[in-house]
Amino acid sequence: MSGRLGELLVRENLISVQQLRKAQEEQQKTGTRIGTALIKVGAIEESKLTDFLSKQYGVPAINLKEFDVEPDIIKLVPKDVAEKHLVVPVNRAGSALIVAMCDPSNIYAVDDLKFLTGYNIEAVVASEPAIREAIERYYAEKGPSLEDIVGGMDDDVEMAEGEAELGVEEAARAADDAPVIKLVNLILKDAIGKRASDIHIEPYEKDFRVRFRIDGVMYEVMKPPIKLKSAITSRVKIMAQLDISERRLPQDGRIKIKLGGGKEMDFRVSVCPTLFGEKIVMRLLDKSNLQLDMTKLGFDAEPLKWFKDAIDRPYGMVLVTGPTGSGKTTTLYSALAALNDPTTNVCTAEDPVEFNFAGINQVQMQESIGLNFAAALRSFLRQDPDTIMIGEIRDFETAEIGVKAALTGHLVLSTLHTNDAPGTVSRLLNMGIEPFMVTASLNLILAQRLCRRLCQACKKQVQNVDEQALIDAGIPADKIGSFALYDKGGCKECNDRGYRGRVAVYEVMPFWDPLKEIVINGASAAELKQEAIRLGMQTLRMAALGKVMAGATTIEEAVSNTAPDRF
Repeated sequence: MSGRLGELLVRENLISVQQLRKAQEEQQKTGTRIGTALIKVGAIEESKLTDFLSKQYGVPAINLKEFDVEPDIIKLVPKDVAEKHLVVPVNRAGSALIVAMCDPSNIYAVDDLKFLTGYNIEAVVASEPAIREAIERYYAEKGPSLEDIVGGMDDDVEMAEGEAELGVEEAARAADDAPVIKLVNLILKDAIGKRASDIHIEPYEKDFRVRFRIDGVMYEVMKPPIKLKSAITSRVKIMAQLDISERRLPQDGRIKIKLGGGKEMDFRVSVCPTLFGEKIVMRLLDKSNLQLDMTKLGFDAEPLKWFKDAIDRPYGMVLVTGPTGSGKTTTLYSALAALNDPTTNVCTAEDPVEFNFAGINQVQMQESIGLNFAAALRSFLRQDPDTIMIGEIRDFETAEIGVKAALTGHLVLSTLHTNDAPGTVSRLLNMGIEPFMVTASLNLILAQRLCRRLCQACKKQVQNVDEQALIDAGIPADKIGSFALYDKGGCKECNDRGYRGRVAVYEVMPFWDPLKEIVINGASAAELKQEAIRLGMQTLRMAALGKVMAGATTIEEAVSNTAPDRF
């Protein structure tokens, strides 16, 4: 039936002919089954496809994410057989083995499983992506845990107690010890598994700890023996191709590791000398999870239209503002991805270059040799650019060249550290840019923050709502009661934290003509904000409360990540 699946779905009006053709093109590119291709191109939801297959085959459907299969059951079907037939054993019932399959009509698979296991096979249906994910989860090779390795290190690793610093040769030898290599590899692997954005390896006088930043919050994950401080530091530095003999100056490097399925993960490594040794921070850069589709970043419909209109103009300046770690780079990269085509020359000056993109000329800043944003920007203007991205406007010189580039027919994208969109204008004026140049060059200013997203599997509705707290936060009194308020729960999906991932909130301020007039007349940031709200701008607090009302985050997250709108 697999060959006719697309036609049957069209006949049942579950997908269109155009969607089927698009999925068939995807199928030819990737070699997957038609069902997987249909899910990938967004033609049909996974649950709807599974329900349809269940009716067609006359067998029950199963959601593998809700199942926790016993290891004894998994052992009944070898990994190579599970991968060959795309099956996962689910449970045992007397002489029958219940097996999840994406094609229950495959009699060869059923016969093979019956012969191998000695059980009668009862099929249930699941989607191909769900089965592949379950195979990866249940058949993953389980190595020793962090605790096992750390526990055995006292015996395995020979180092003198109280040794403050090892010599270069001793540090290199210690870094090559098998337990140290295993420990560092497991720290990296554990960070990937827990979806951490950063790893912090921190030495103190009588302590040594490893912390992960997950969804913007720091969590302590382990405390290796302090005598391993030099060995672990040296191991990371060797992996990042840094100088292990240099312990007095900061160093930066990269580690690239290959994961299963042809995936790669980059770690940006920063080493900084502290009072009791070198602190290491590693930023995890996973290009496969980089969201470059602007429609999926979290914009509301009208602000997204304003943002797209601003970057579609042939010239002018678009500024993205917010604190470190608020997702500014992702927003800029999504804009560059939309602008990147063979007819456009795109140049970027970044510090550091986080992800590399085909078709974009990216330049890494190196202050030590005089290559800063201003120098790169001057060079770009002699490189016949259409679009220029400056990592950050930090000084008058960079701001002036950027404004002039925007006035002379180039689209300029950049970031600035200000609290909100209206405050960005004051910042540029304080840097020394003339008001008439600011109003002539700016297309749009966008401020953003990240709030932790509620885990959709365990979020719970708040029954006794504190109405006054909602009013104090900024929710209009007439809207209270028109939406469900949710709080965090805790489950296996989110490691009992109640949050899984983050949601972006945006304050988008197009530089409308009335705003230009009041800037020329010397308006303050507060007056500019009031006028922008009158013209339709949604502030960061308003946007965050919108996510609360949509059930995406909690009122605590909205209040702690955005400032109240006071005038």
